[in-house]
Amino acid sequence: MNTWIAVGALALVGVLIPLGMMAVSALLRPTVPEQGKRSIYESGEIPTGTTRIRFNIQYYMVALLFLVFDIETVFIFPWTVIYSDAVAQVGLLHALGPMLVFIAVLVAALIWAWRNGAVQWIKSPESSKRSRLQ
Repeated sequence: MNTWIAVGALALVGVLIPLGMMAVSALLRPTVPEQGKRSIYESGEIPTGTTRIRFNIQYYMVALLFLVFDIETVFIFPWTVIYSDAVAQVGLLHALGPMLVFIAVLVAALIWAWRNGAVQWIKSPESSKRSRLQ
């Protein structure tokens, strides 16, 4: 059997099961429309203002940087576990070289992000003036 048929079947099942569960729950659940269910609930407080709020992009930038540098540990940890055996088998340069290149790329990325202000919560007026002049 072709392996792509199995992948397609798995994808089809992965889509059909959640859709089927939502359809069955929509058919079986009780529906009692009333005004209280349609009102916005915010921890007992009366909602004020609009729901359209502009979030600072820095939250997302810091989250993405955290993910990138957190995934770094996923790659470094197994390397540290086998480092002493690798030095004994292939030598110091072949065992340490690729990891040093990997860490150098990450440090360069951190320096680039730092210089572009991705890790600053609030940009100072001086930095915005400087970036406009460049």
